[in-house]
Amino acid sequence: MSSLDLAVIGNCTISALVDRRAQIVWSCFPRFDADPVFSALLDCPEGQSDADQKGVFAIDMVGMVSCEQSYIENTAVLVSRMTDSFGNILEVTDFAPRFKHYDRTFRPPMLIRRVHPVKGRPRIRVRLRPHYDWGGCPPNLTRGSNHLRFVGPAYSLRLTTDASVSYINDERPFVVDRPLSFFFGEDEPLRSETDATARAFLDSTVDFWRDWVRSLSIPFDWQEAVIRAAITLKLCNYEETGAIVAALTTSVPEAPHTKRNWDYRYCWLRDAYFVIQALNRLGTTKTMEEYLTYITNIVDDMEAIPEQKDMPPLFSITRSPDLEEREATALAGYRGMGPVRVGNAAYTQIQNDAYGSIVLASVHAFLDKRLIRSGNNALFSHLEKLGQRAIEVFDKPDAGPWELRTKAAVHTFPSVMCWAACDRLIKIAEAMGREDRAAFWRENADHMHRVINERAYNADKGTFVSSFDGEDLDATLLLLAELDFVKADDPRFIATVEAVGTKLRRGDLLLRYDVEDDFGLMHTAFMICGFWYVDALSAIGRKDEAKELFEHILSLRNSFGLFSEDADFTTGELWGNFPQTYSMVGLINSAVRLSRSWEEAV
Repeated sequence: MSSLDLAVIGNCTISALVDRRAQIVWSCFPRFDADPVFSALLDCPEGQSDADQKGVFAIDMVGMVSCEQSYIENTAVLVSRMTDSFGNILEVTDFAPRFKHYDRTFRPPMLIRRVHPVKGRPRIRVRLRPHYDWGGCPPNLTRGSNHLRFVGPAYSLRLTTDASVSYINDERPFVVDRPLSFFFGEDEPLRSETDATARAFLDSTVDFWRDWVRSLSIPFDWQEAVIRAAITLKLCNYEETGAIVAALTTSVPEAPHTKRNWDYRYCWLRDAYFVIQALNRLGTTKTMEEYLTYITNIVDDMEAIPEQKDMPPLFSITRSPDLEEREATALAGYRGMGPVRVGNAAYTQIQNDAYGSIVLASVHAFLDKRLIRSGNNALFSHLEKLGQRAIEVFDKPDAGPWELRTKAAVHTFPSVMCWAACDRLIKIAEAMGREDRAAFWRENADHMHRVINERAYNADKGTFVSSFDGEDLDATLLLLAELDFVKADDPRFIATVEAVGTKLRRGDLLLRYDVEDDFGLMHTAFMICGFWYVDALSAIGRKDEAKELFEHILSLRNSFGLFSEDADFTTGELWGNFPQTYSMVGLINSAVRLSRSWEEAV
């Protein structure tokens, strides 16, 4: 049975998910949001055998009885150590090359698998079965002396190897008596010696990731968990444009047998802000600078369309307009639970927190003196236009942060994010010496704050509520102090945290909300909500309780230290798209807040 006990490898151009048998079961080419040529993760109906499997890149050890897997420390390089029933041992090292070359970052759309016999004479069978057009089109196969070409309707991919091409083509078992390398990627010849190139690429990739990790400012406690989360967030950054995807998959359902199957391989402004915030807390700024370039282009795009006033909540990683939601009928779905969706109709929604998400992500550009590409008058002008729109819509209905498809209300979180846009514009204006503009934004922020306080606080219940003049609670209310809308010692916030814990907590996890939406009630918990609750508990002085809960949530990570979007609040089983940036962000933020300082610990 498929599970989300998966490892992720990648290089900020492509990524791949590797299962507990060292099979690549998900990878899109030539970038995150493209056709998944390895789609076995979403094509696994019950009773399917290996012989029927498609969309997989498997290196099967004949007679394997165990497979131990781990990352090379502080890298995105995975090692799978296999043992067979005769005691033979084989290692498979998986990575996507990434390193500096000619003073540029070399990150081609390429996966490299290096096979090394550790003990005895292990035998393997290679099952390389890419499919095109979302599982609906098997490739035409051509071969050369050291390569196989997989020709599709729109593009071709190539395997270059020093193993027997005939054995691979026939899926025939063979003995591994020396190291073998497999390069899979674009249809270009490898113009260097296979083994030496694989070793050189591996060494350089390991060096890159270790240098990147070395630059992080990590908390003393939970270092390994934070490092793995940070690497995973970086792997979700499409570096060519600066975009950050919400997750690397589509259509892993939020709960068993639900229609909550969505495509998350796009850049949500809200999610990306939280990622930037978490990486900034670890002292890495380059991803933020690249993301600012991406959103500056988005703002320019929007200003070129005067009739479109509302900012969409998500964008393609290349800003392509093709986000139309459709179904890929050739794939059965995760554990046979379709539909498999391509695109996301949420791009048509009004989600008013988008303006705050952009402004908050941009603040560092004006305040952080380390940055090479700092904020300027042109960017400030763009942000002021977004702030003006925030003033106009902060008390207007939208789909909310949970993207309700058929219900609209004036949701508290988007309203607070609109206020936050104006509040941060005050800080930016002051940093630029523009006191006139600071006064303008202060006046508007104060007005918005008064309105939200009046309409998002329910005096009868003694708590903030999820929508204006409403009665229900949702987990985003836990962020009110984090966003500086209220002080953490405000009795109204303390009462809200306690009420959210009482109403939404299930075991160690939290629901987003507990009222019916377009698809009924929630059946799994949303991982980041648990971290928000941890942070809120710490903020209101319940730090020991927060730390204990944080440790419990950490125990739900898969064997590679990764989270998906959701988890069963009874069994802890992971559900939802994977790996989920929101969840890894929550881990980092909570660890930074709860950890002892280095001065205390050393």
